[in-house]
Amino acid sequence: MDPIDVVMLTKNSEHILRECLASIYENVPVKRLIVVDGSSTDNTLRIMNEFNEKYGNVKIITENGSRAKAREKGIQEVETEWFMFADSDVILCKDWFVKADKCITDDVGAVWGLNIDVIQSVKSKFFLRSLMLVARECFNLRGGMHDTLIRRKLVEDIKIPEQLHSYEDAYIVNWIKKKGFRAVIGGDIYCLHHRPPEDWNLKESISLATLEIKCGLVYCHIFRYAFYYPFFVFYWFLQLFNKNFGKLFSQKGKPKVIR
Repeated sequence: MDPIDVVMLTKNSEHILRECLASIYENVPVKRLIVVDGSSTDNTLRIMNEFNEKYGNVKIITENGSRAKAREKGIQEVETEWFMFADSDVILCKDWFVKADKCITDDVGAVWGLNIDVIQSVKSKFFLRSLMLVARECFNLRGGMHDTLIRRKLVEDIKIPEQLHSYEDAYIVNWIKKKGFRAVIGGDIYCLHHRPPEDWNLKESISLATLEIKCGLVYCHIFRYAFYYPFFVFYWFLQLFNKNFGKLFSQKGKPKVIR
C-alpha cells in the first residue's frame, strides 16, 4: 500500500505526544499528518512544529466544535485511498501498519488495533487479558478510533451529528457497515493507551461519565454497553489509587539518604 494520511485530534495533548508521534512515524508510512487541534494552550503545537521541521508533512487545522466536527473536518482533508485515525495519547505497536495491511480484503472498510489502557502499577497478566477482552467487546458494540485504518471512499460523504462529542467513533463504524463493508479487529495489532493524568480526578471523571451516558444511551441507544460500566468504575478506582498513592508505595523500602 502507498503512504497514507494520518488524522489526529488534539487539545492540550503534550503529556505523551512526542512518544506517540515517534511511534506513528516509525510504524506507519505517513504521507501527511493532519492535526485537528481544539486551540491547545500547552506545548502541543510546539511539538507538532518540531515534527514538521523533521518530516515536513504536518498540516495543522483548528476546530473548536465537538469531536464529531473535528473528525469530520479531518476526513475532509484526507487525500489518500486509505487513511488512519490515531489518538494523541497512544503508542503504536511495532510494525503496526504492516500487520494492519494484512487484514485488508475487498469487503473490509476499517481495521482497528486493540486498545490497551495502561495502568503503571498493575502487572497482572490476568487483569491485562481482561482489559484486552473488554476492549474487543467494546469495539464490537461501539467501535473505536484509537488506531484505526479506514477506506476513505466509504466516509468521504459522512455527516456526523454535531452533538456527538463522544460515540462519534460508533457512528463512523456503523456508517461503514451500512455501506456493506466490515470493520475488523486486527489479529496482532494494538496500541498502548496513556490517558492524560487530569482524567483521573473526581470533577473530570464525573464530566466524562455524564458525557458517556448522554452520548451512549440518550443519543446512540447503545444500551448493552452499560453492562461494562462496573468494570470501568473499577478501572477508574485503580487509576485514581495509582495516581494518589502509587508514588508513596514505590518509595517504600528505599534507603534514606543521611546528610
